[in-house]
Amino acid sequence: VCSVMWGPGGGMGAPQQRTYARGPRVAGPVPGVVRREDTGADRKLPSRARVESFSNPRVEVVVRKRPRSRQELEAQAYDVLECTGTTCSVLEPKVKVDLTRFVDRHVFTFDACFDEHISNQGLYQSCVQPLVQAAVSGGKCTCFAYGQTGSGKTYTMMGPPVREGDDPAHRVPGVFMLAARDLFELLDQPAYSHLEVMISFYEIYCGKLYDLLNERQPLQARENAKQQVVIAGLQEVPLENCHQLMGIVDYGLRARSTGSTGANADSSRSHAILAICLHDVETGALHGKFSFIDLAGSERGADVTDSAKETRIEGAEVNKSLLALKECIRALDQQQDHTPFRGSKLTQVLKDSLVGPDCRTVMIANISPSDIAVEHSLNTLRYAYRVKELRRAPRSGAPAAVAPPEGARGGSSDEG
Repeated sequence: VCSVMWGPGGGMGAPQQRTYARGPRVAGPVPGVVRREDTGADRKLPSRARVESFSNPRVEVVVRKRPRSRQELEAQAYDVLECTGTTCSVLEPKVKVDLTRFVDRHVFTFDACFDEHISNQGLYQSCVQPLVQAAVSGGKCTCFAYGQTGSGKTYTMMGPPVREGDDPAHRVPGVFMLAARDLFELLDQPAYSHLEVMISFYEIYCGKLYDLLNERQPLQARENAKQQVVIAGLQEVPLENCHQLMGIVDYGLRARSTGSTGANADSSRSHAILAICLHDVETGALHGKFSFIDLAGSERGADVTDSAKETRIEGAEVNKSLLALKECIRALDQQQDHTPFRGSKLTQVLKDSLVGPDCRTVMIANISPSDIAVEHSLNTLRYAYRVKELRRAPRSGAPAAVAPPEGARGGSSDEG
């Protein structure tokens, strides 16, 4: 018999105690924690109207929880995450120094939180679709997915991988494909008949740029006299319809750098950037831009100790660029005098998509539900919350300190 202790706020206040008899390990909630039965009738899924009521912030942060994988079901892993409305709760099993078991409850609040029942279509309609109209109207929009390797980032952005014998008609579209469909519908209107669509697809691998549509030819990112970043040698392909876009993206994904890690046998080892540019037919000037970014999976150095030296270097470069991205978003939202775009190639090439009054960004934090990956999920949520809380800082003077949400820093007052 082991005891589970927690109080209001994950250990804060007067602790309560419940006991349970250890039985066979089964899939489901963590034993000893009372969870309400989810019938689906009262599940709060953010609607597009509610998401649009955020006063159109420059940065929106949403969380998506993926279903448990086949490997997690075979291992009978527990589901320790609960996403409802704008709240994401994590139940982290812990052991005190006196071997007393308890559960530390972490609560995070974001613009929207989606559980495992949400589809790519529902996610797109709730938080990404408003950006399509903004891009057609002359804005520069960015949508990127962040999370642990194997948490569903590529599935969210690009859809499932293409396999031989798959029927394209029944393929689950990614967020970028859904956005492209709405984009072409808008361009069919007479008001936008003067615009043409160009697409480019490239990756950032170990701090270097490679063109995925031109046999991974190396690229160079340079700044011109107007302080605009230009990628020399990048190939842009004109687009006529969504069917053509699907073929181009599949071609680029086959050339993308992937590898095997301890957490995922087919992990993306590079940042993939799909840029859809709208140009004026008469002048050739850039009218609007929509960038979709599938970030490489974040991981800890301890998880790659058994891998080759190349894999450890890849992980270090990935973490370095992700840190630089957070610092750039932080500087932009606090309107600091200096923004460290040159901290990494990722932030350098995204400079034109993040700077300006017409820029909009949506960050999708993908998390894994099992207790096996609870530390990775907490790291992802803390990173995403750090990006989100930046919007609360005052616009002038020194930024005020913002108290983190309950459990954002981890730990509990009852922990021995």
